[in-house]
Amino acid sequence: MSMRRSTKSRRAVAAVSLTAALALAVAGCGTDGGGKADDAGSSPSSAPSKPSDGDKGAKQEDTAAGDNVDPNVKLAQVNGRDGLILVVNEVKRDSGGFVTVSGVIKNDGDGIRSGGQWAGSETIIVAKNPNSVAGATLVDKVGKKRYYILRDTDGRCLCTTGLTAIQPGKSVSIFMQFPAPPETTTEVDFTLPTFATASLKISG
Repeated sequence: MSMRRSTKSRRAVAAVSLTAALALAVAGCGTDGGGKADDAGSSPSSAPSKPSDGDKGAKQEDTAAGDNVDPNVKLAQVNGRDGLILVVNEVKRDSGGFVTVSGVIKNDGDGIRSGGQWAGSETIIVAKNPNSVAGATLVDKVGKKRYYILRDTDGRCLCTTGLTAIQPGKSVSIFMQFPAPPETTTEVDFTLPTFATASLKISG
């Protein structure tokens, strides 16, 4: 009788051990599956792609402000002081009610040229927009109106700012946004301090 009981108890222990082993195996599979789910769920690693989309949006704003302009198109070229040359590549009327002038300033001289001479003479504008092209203007000769660069409520211009010194043989890209003249106005005179005046045709 003792041997039968011993055999039965061994079988019971074996069955319990087998059941426990199977339970552990199932639990282990569940953990693996959970880990993979966490990895896939933590595909917030793809979340950084959202900010990159936002960056693209910012670039598009910059593009609207004068980036990606064809440098081979020259609407006008005027001379400035000390070997500086201003080339206007685009004058575009936009649906938002403004005109964007885009171009480059080249240093064809033999010395370094400062970027702080084109901000104009308005004290507040110069203070808010150091080393900028905020002093530029458009003149509608037919309508007899002068247009200044657009600015926000804090006095910051919608134009290129923070221009550093231009090395000899180098150039910098610039842009400026003005209120749009009437649709009937297709040509304006453009002036940037220290440069000659240029007549420009508006596109768009």
